[in-house]
Amino acid sequence: MSQNHTLTAYDQVKQQIREATDHLDISPIIKDLLNQPKRVLQVSFPVEMDDGSTKLFEGYRAQHLDALGPYKGGLRFHPEVDLEEAKALAMWMTFKCALVQIPHGGGKGGVVCDPNELSDREIKRLSRAFMEAVQDIIGEDKDIMAPDVNTNSTLMGYMMDTYAKRRGGTVPGIITGKPPIVGGSAGRNIATAQGAVYIVNELLNDLNRTKENTTIAVQGFGNGGKIAARLLYDLGYKVIAVSDSKTGLYHKDGLDIPKVQQAKEEGDLALHKNAQRYDHPDDLLYAEADILIPAALDGVIHTENAHDINAEIIVELANGPTTVEGEKILTQKGKLVIPDILANSGGVIVSYLESVQNHMNYYWSEEEVLKQMKERILESYKSILVYVDQYETTYRTAAMIAAIKRVEQAIYARGWV
Repeated sequence: MSQNHTLTAYDQVKQQIREATDHLDISPIIKDLLNQPKRVLQVSFPVEMDDGSTKLFEGYRAQHLDALGPYKGGLRFHPEVDLEEAKALAMWMTFKCALVQIPHGGGKGGVVCDPNELSDREIKRLSRAFMEAVQDIIGEDKDIMAPDVNTNSTLMGYMMDTYAKRRGGTVPGIITGKPPIVGGSAGRNIATAQGAVYIVNELLNDLNRTKENTTIAVQGFGNGGKIAARLLYDLGYKVIAVSDSKTGLYHKDGLDIPKVQQAKEEGDLALHKNAQRYDHPDDLLYAEADILIPAALDGVIHTENAHDINAEIIVELANGPTTVEGEKILTQKGKLVIPDILANSGGVIVSYLESVQNHMNYYWSEEEVLKQMKERILESYKSILVYVDQYETTYRTAAMIAAIKRVEQAIYARGWV
């Protein structure tokens, strides 16, 4: 799904590993372990369509490194899903889990499909069929899936049920991001966006900036971007621009985000009339905002457009939205990039807390879940600041250093090398 113009997402993450390990004394074998997944699975499976025909679908699951614990990571439905992308996203998930100190390794998967062309019943059958195809490598102590692009709690419930029928009993911990009625965690639906908001608040506090005087642009108005925009709006930030794949909206005095959300729910951001329209949705990337939040796909900030980014701070709510080359340009221009493995880690933290609740069969309130997530994500943010100063490097490289140090300790503790 990567849109960058030089390196694939897999190449990007390997370059990030290299830039971090250049600061560290790490053995060649550990570098090798970091640079490739432990296992990849490619599956093909038939699904009955509503018209009575049967269609063959292709899917993937990549499992990177389980030194810290079972694999953990999302499942996406998208026409451009491929194995290279799954490998890259699994690797980023390993480092994200390590950074925020949860006992998981990285996994990621997807199905090549366009959900917009499928009915709800076809998507339900597709979800169940994919779980049946990959179930041999899935398990509470093996690999725990979660929602991602174009998947949601409803589909996670179907997939959990499919696995449970195979096991002959209830297994809520097999998947996270489920509906709360079947073991999902309170707060999971807003966790990724809420974690980013905690980071934004803490960062502005460190910079002695006020939210009332901070303007924000959000690129991507799906689950993460839409919720982040609303949370920021409710806190008093001025959200001046939002966009989805079809429409970009701008208002210099700030958008009425509840009304923008209403337009989105009615089918088109363009239904919101009290705003200017961008000629192209991606023009939002160049908004005259203090903070830019890319919340859509990977590779949207690259060598061909990084020079035109005006925001002082980029907070990566999407996975891999800034290419290595693009970030070098941003850094040279004095921009601050808060990397994805920190900024969007609220989702995986609460997914982990969901697993904990499943094992206990005891469930916390949303207030308690978000409190625990906030403590963990801000502790990780502070640990990054130490490495930024110690190694005189970027926030991303500092985050990767913190993560790699933990993975290295686990590898040695297990006696792998």
